[in-house]
Amino acid sequence: MDIILVTLVGLICGMGSVLDERQTHRPLVACTLIGLVLGDLKTGVMVGGTLELVALGWMNVGAAMAPDAALASVIAAILVIKGGQPAQESIAIAIPVAVAGQMLTIFVRTIAVFFQHQADKFAKEANFRGIELCHYGALLLQGLRVAIPAAIVVATASAENVQAFLGKIPVEVSEGLRIAGGVIVVVGYAMVINMMSAKALMPFFFLGFVIATFSSYNLIGLGMIGTVLAALYIQLSPRFNKSAAAGPAARQAPLADDELEGL
Repeated sequence: MDIILVTLVGLICGMGSVLDERQTHRPLVACTLIGLVLGDLKTGVMVGGTLELVALGWMNVGAAMAPDAALASVIAAILVIKGGQPAQESIAIAIPVAVAGQMLTIFVRTIAVFFQHQADKFAKEANFRGIELCHYGALLLQGLRVAIPAAIVVATASAENVQAFLGKIPVEVSEGLRIAGGVIVVVGYAMVINMMSAKALMPFFFLGFVIATFSSYNLIGLGMIGTVLAALYIQLSPRFNKSAAAGPAARQAPLADDELEGL
């Protein structure tokens, strides 16, 4: 049953990596689904939250293919849950898998070119059913790209095998991957902020780092502080508050003649 459910989750996550509609390929969603079907939802959520920060900057830019977040999330969640490892170990597993998945994604997309050319032929014949089948065929390949490796891992993985595998990884490599994961988190946030072009929000960004560094607040406390600051900013900023943008003088200005006639 675990193999069947994990295979279905792998199909959903693999197809979501190209659909982008439901974001099922994101680590937080994929790892949570794996934790749900394997009976350890808490660990799945923790692994997803850990990997989500790492994968925040993984995105396809032009022809550049990003590391495979879907495959990395599914495989890392399976190995961590099956091996009874802490969520931090998922970074050491996910990054190499994501790089390998990047190559696999390129291979699958190359095969999918056949479906594109076949769809062009069906379009010339006005064969809409054939075009739909080509879409579904290419989409199924993307799902199998994650489902097949996930099924193999969940069928062969056990607590002893996972611990033995992780034990063979040198400490220098695992620690280096953790440090690299932290650097990737910073780069991911920088890319997101750069795309937002929200220079007015930069003081809040640096304030968050200061509070997180020099205080003992957990993520819940930091989230509440951020929510309060966001609410205050929206209330006081002229960009979101028309009354603040108009100013006191505009609010106290006399009504025009047409406005008086309307009354």
